[in-house]
Amino acid sequence: MSEIKEKCGIVGIYGTGLPIARLAFFALFALQHRGQEASGITTNDGKKFRTHKGAGLVSQVYKEKDIKKLTGHIVIGHNRYSTSGGGALNHAQPVVNNNASFALAHNGNLPSVKALKKFLALNKALRKNHSDSELITDAIDFYIKKGNSMEAAVIKVFPLMTGAFSLVMMDKHNLIALRDACGMRPLALGKIKNGYVVASETCALQTIGASFKREVRPGEMIVINKKGLKSVKLAKANPKHDIFEYVYFSRPDSVLAGKLIYNVRKNFGKALARECKLKIDAIVPVPDTATPVALGYSQVSGIPIEMALVKNRYVHRTFIEPDQKSRRRSVALKLIPLPQVLKGKKIALIDDSIVRGHTCKRLVKRLFKAGAKEVHLLISSPPIRFPDFYGMDTPNQNELIASFKTVEEIRKFMEATSLHYLSLEGLIKSVGLPKTHLSTSCFTGVFPIDLKERKNEVDYNVSRK
Repeated sequence: MSEIKEKCGIVGIYGTGLPIARLAFFALFALQHRGQEASGITTNDGKKFRTHKGAGLVSQVYKEKDIKKLTGHIVIGHNRYSTSGGGALNHAQPVVNNNASFALAHNGNLPSVKALKKFLALNKALRKNHSDSELITDAIDFYIKKGNSMEAAVIKVFPLMTGAFSLVMMDKHNLIALRDACGMRPLALGKIKNGYVVASETCALQTIGASFKREVRPGEMIVINKKGLKSVKLAKANPKHDIFEYVYFSRPDSVLAGKLIYNVRKNFGKALARECKLKIDAIVPVPDTATPVALGYSQVSGIPIEMALVKNRYVHRTFIEPDQKSRRRSVALKLIPLPQVLKGKKIALIDDSIVRGHTCKRLVKRLFKAGAKEVHLLISSPPIRFPDFYGMDTPNQNELIASFKTVEEIRKFMEATSLHYLSLEGLIKSVGLPKTHLSTSCFTGVFPIDLKERKNEVDYNVSRK
């Protein structure tokens, strides 16, 4: 699935005597899959903030000299997702206020910023062309400059934020982690020698040698300083975890809501095998997300797996280029079919989702050209019929192929032998969490957080088989 983009990865570390910038670097490296356009790290030593940002991958943005300059005992870091326009460093994070006394990094999205804008306008603090993350920063900064502590400022601004947000922020003495009441985006808490770590996924904790303690709870604010750790409940938890974290976003070695992503994806494959029985020679996964799915399908069906698509590990996710022409070129570079394995074979091609459908269509065509006799498409999620407003950068609804085509029409467009999507029931059962704890808005059009003024962007007259 090369056409949906995440909305960033974040990390925050508090610890005296720790190489915090270096630890943040490796944590962001582990979270590279969550954002590949830009990266930034801000540290402070109780007196001065130091920031380094750059366009590109984590390995490209930071040099040894940059890390050495980022000194202190508190750090926050951010990987930014790809956008369709503008420079790579536009709105890059962490966001630092104008006197460098407060910084913030955000994973998620606020579909409505009316309340924030109204508040800032009334207080003559509204600036033009600010992102949702920058508006949050400005509102908290307003209260801090009025003499409030960062903790008190966050409590006052919290009701103004409508949407999905996992946040890390800091002033000169405190690190704060905050999650919205629905817990839409993940945020894990870990312990490391002389300090604490918060990060988007548990894989980042493992990478830097931190032990996982628990998740930051929906509606919870955690304050970390020299006194230790304090938990403050800002809202009643109403869990609505984004199901796409299980389908695609999170790394397979991460644990989310107590579920190992790798095992959940294997469950997707097992469910697919029960729902769709095929007479084929081999299962071919699209690397890497679909590989555990293929293992699950193979275990239930007894059909062998062939790694007949070889991934060029040095070509990163194809959405990092903003234009369609570059995306097509990257897909051709990224996945190479093996004619010697495919010739004369009936195969099931497994992928995690179909968005616009163009990438998948080209891949099916290339597999046939490489000698496959039949190409059956198996998708480990239901049809994506609705846009997302909570931090997943989907196209407009009229560009989502399943919003205007039936499954059979999509199959014909793909020129595939057959097409089967995993049912919503099969998907939810595979995750193993209550249906009420999951957000499935892209499939169902049920949006758990009020879209407010953006409701008119959703067409509910979608009725497809």
